[in-house]
Amino acid sequence: MGGCLPLGDCYTGTLSFFNNRRSSLSEQRSNDGYHRLMRRVNRFPQGAPESELLLRIFSILCSEREAVLMSLLPLRPFSATKAARIWNLPTRDARALLEKLASRSLLLDIERDGRRIYFLPPPMAGFFEFSLMRLRPDLDQKELARLYFQYINVEDAFIRDLFAGGETSLGRVLVNEEAIPDEQACQVLDYERASEVIKSASDIAVGLCYCRHKMAQLDRACAAPLDICMTLNLAAQSLLRRGVARRVESAEGLDLLQKARDLNLVQCADNVQKRVNFVCNCCRCCCEGLIAARRLAIPNAMYSTNFVQTTQADRCSGCGRCAAVCPVGAVTINPEGVRSQTDTDFCLGCGVCVRNCPTGALRLEPRAKRIFTPVNTAHRLVLMAIERGKLQNLIFDNQAYLSHRAMAAILGAILKLPPVQRLMAAEQLKSRYLERLLAKVEVDRFSGYD
Repeated sequence: MGGCLPLGDCYTGTLSFFNNRRSSLSEQRSNDGYHRLMRRVNRFPQGAPESELLLRIFSILCSEREAVLMSLLPLRPFSATKAARIWNLPTRDARALLEKLASRSLLLDIERDGRRIYFLPPPMAGFFEFSLMRLRPDLDQKELARLYFQYINVEDAFIRDLFAGGETSLGRVLVNEEAIPDEQACQVLDYERASEVIKSASDIAVGLCYCRHKMAQLDRACAAPLDICMTLNLAAQSLLRRGVARRVESAEGLDLLQKARDLNLVQCADNVQKRVNFVCNCCRCCCEGLIAARRLAIPNAMYSTNFVQTTQADRCSGCGRCAAVCPVGAVTINPEGVRSQTDTDFCLGCGVCVRNCPTGALRLEPRAKRIFTPVNTAHRLVLMAIERGKLQNLIFDNQAYLSHRAMAAILGAILKLPPVQRLMAAEQLKSRYLERLLAKVEVDRFSGYD
């Protein structure tokens, strides 16, 4: 008996053992491939908040080994040689793995100066959409659509962060060119016109509309066509190479654009001036961005055009057609039913209502202040990263080096400071040095490096 522990001590020891075991199992689970990939993806400027739903999405899209491999890849473009070094594999084996991942659009690839360059796409616009842009017998797309709906439309942390996490938006709305008054046409720049974006694209690809395909899998889709959204330029090159979408020429792209306008769909594009990656033709019932703008009441959830709708009261009949077609519910009819009213904070300036007004009472007028559009993808990514406190993830992408981890921590702390203190800290760190780092991010974004 002398060697036995008292009952209380036995209980405490047993409880401690099971707590330690649970802690150990929890730690193991948090370090599995899917958790590691989730943490990696959330380092993008447009990240993905951690969720059990996201882990289940990953488990459908890739194996755990593939998740581990992708979690080790840089956020910036890289070559097969670099991936081989990261994975500690022969270059030939690394290239084979990269090709396998790219064939399922978990990675995108581009040809640059005779070299194949790869990059890990963000969740959106990225591998979420790519997984439903074609019919995939190798995936349970119905279950995937259900998980996307729960993660994006129900939990809403992801979509709220994407559209309200900072001033710089992922996407922007393009004005309906047929709704622009002749005297205002000269104020619309080429990158604000869907027709010019399409005509200037080096490559155009059409696949299934991700949003409507997702809703179709859930028996919630509207009657708008599935094959009407376009991917352009570098993103289109990869999707065409992998058979995710079909190639179309500019003439067909313009025909699809006109078809979308006739169906009162809204043109939404990549929020950049140069090398636009997509032009989607969005409906109010399926588009996640338009749904979020209405449900979460997020002003400028997608950057509006440089126009806003106005109403000539003496010509308005109060028919309500404008309110019925407004994609974000910005137009209402007043209680007397004789005049439409527009909430300018939510108006997209898309012009859909203008084209549907039977009396010509509605028109687009220039906004008091022009909307700022980033020059290119690198510019937009840096702006989004700064606003979300994630710039260090782009600059110090290789977290394996202690010096990089230290500098990333310092920069991360600076980005969390109030604006005035942030400016003072930047000056102390020598703004010229930071400018050079930012310049490197822009150069590296689509050039690739070894």
